[in-house]
Amino acid sequence: MINWAHIHLMINHFPVVGVLGALLVFGYGLARKNDEVKLLGLGSFVLVALSSIAVYLTGGAAEDAVKNLPGVTESYIGTHEEMALLAFVLMELLGVVALGGLFLFRKSRAFPKWYTPLVLAMALAAAGVVGLTANLGGQIRHTEIRDTTGGPAVPSDQVPQGQKK
Repeated sequence: MINWAHIHLMINHFPVVGVLGALLVFGYGLARKNDEVKLLGLGSFVLVALSSIAVYLTGGAAEDAVKNLPGVTESYIGTHEEMALLAFVLMELLGVVALGGLFLFRKSRAFPKWYTPLVLAMALAAAGVVGLTANLGGQIRHTEIRDTTGGPAVPSDQVPQGQKK
């Protein structure tokens, strides 16, 4: 039976892949000086921001489903949760700025000089933070992507006393 945790795991890829795809579309529109493609990129940012709402809201259910499983620590969950909040805020701000651009510049289609660099910077920041958030979320259950540089398999605050960090 599918529950909210399953849904979180299924849809958490949308913001990661979506923001990169929207960034490519927007960047292509910039490179080609094609206003229609830039508008498509802005619309894509709005859709990705909307998908981020569902991902963020289902995170608590995913936490409840895994928090007592072997190898899962509050430290991994907490780190992911903190970064998820930042990712969510950045994605929603990007969505609002993109929606504002779609609305404000729908008739003239001439973006002010400050608008395009703002969207580009916000999208790059959001993409980076969303990617990091996804990686941290993966570390909750996927030990194979945790630190393998010889450090402990658990965050330093979870190493039993008397062991080297």
